[in-house]
Amino acid sequence: MTKKSSHRKYLAIVLGCVLLMLPVTAHADVAAIIQLLTTITNTLKGDIGQVLSGIQKVNSERQSLQQQVVWPLTAINQAKASVLQVRSQFSSLAGRVHSIVVSSATLANPQQLESMLRTNQSASVGGIQPAYLKIYGAVPPATGAGASDRNLMDMDDAMAAGSLKTAAISGQASEQMLGVADSLEQQAAQTAPGAAPLLTAQAQVANLQNQAYLQKMLAAELRQEATRLAHDNAMLKSGAAANRNLRNNMQQILSRP
Repeated sequence: MTKKSSHRKYLAIVLGCVLLMLPVTAHADVAAIIQLLTTITNTLKGDIGQVLSGIQKVNSERQSLQQQVVWPLTAINQAKASVLQVRSQFSSLAGRVHSIVVSSATLANPQQLESMLRTNQSASVGGIQPAYLKIYGAVPPATGAGASDRNLMDMDDAMAAGSLKTAAISGQASEQMLGVADSLEQQAAQTAPGAAPLLTAQAQVANLQNQAYLQKMLAAELRQEATRLAHDNAMLKSGAAANRNLRNNMQQILSRP
């Protein structure tokens, strides 16, 4: 509101009050009314006008501080333009990379398992175990292998299937994180001044979620590596036991008359 419009507003209010106070049937002195209006006008131009000018100056300085220091419009517009430019340059390329078909299995059962691992859908996790058994087979019965060998095969299958399930879940999480990142990019290109802390908080939460998924994948990898080392160690123990039995058998054969 400008100074002139403020004066007009207050003058109209005062005139309305004066007219309401005058009796309808009264014959007011025109000179007295003109004198009263002149006094009111001088008052508005004087003390009240100075106050209104001070308020207007404070508002102008506050607006200038917000636009130039707190939320500089030039920097905000440059950031928005930069975000739009990056999205226009890389969105189509990222979409093309994401749509590349990388499936390589040619037989029916391997194709089924590979499809489950690449669909990134939660419904496919339950079908990984049966599809895994179709390719790698089940643990042989007790009559088909020794107890130690069956234990090793069962443990190896369990860790392999668990790692495959974890990888499938991680793929789902990656898709969700890509959606969150795209949403944050769109908001950054359209956000109003002052909303940057909110977007930063959302980005920090998404980053924490992503770090949690990475930690889960790292834990799965560590478990898989530990299982492999345990398997190798078990094979060494089995070999040592076989050598010991062989030596005992040889000594028994040589000790016979």
